[in-house]
Amino acid sequence: MSLQESGEMYLETILVLGQRTGFVRAIDICDEMGYSKPSISRAVGILRQDGYILVGKDGGITLTDAGRAIAEKIYERHRLLSGFLMQLGVDEKTAAEDACKMEHVISDASMEAIKRHAAGRIK
Repeated sequence: MSLQESGEMYLETILVLGQRTGFVRAIDICDEMGYSKPSISRAVGILRQDGYILVGKDGGITLTDAGRAIAEKIYERHRLLSGFLMQLGVDEKTAAEDACKMEHVISDASMEAIKRHAAGRIK
């Protein structure tokens, strides 16, 4: 099943928030992404329906195996691309913003080539 860029962003945000705080709620996603509660509620519903997340009775949001796989792939791309751009001299803020755009559209082949090129140089 193909996931749109916005869905990938939500999953990545849930992963990062979970790593940071250990417990993710819809309001945390609102705060992190700067989106409205209705927008987050709709996205959470779609991601849950599609099997990417689970929502507990306490409101806690967790990634399913499928959701975690996508989130980790996107987050890895973000970290690698932003690090690569900074190595080229791009300032951190711009590198992070550009990586956020690139991480969703770059091919697996190009990403693997960047990984090989950057091996050991980028954290």
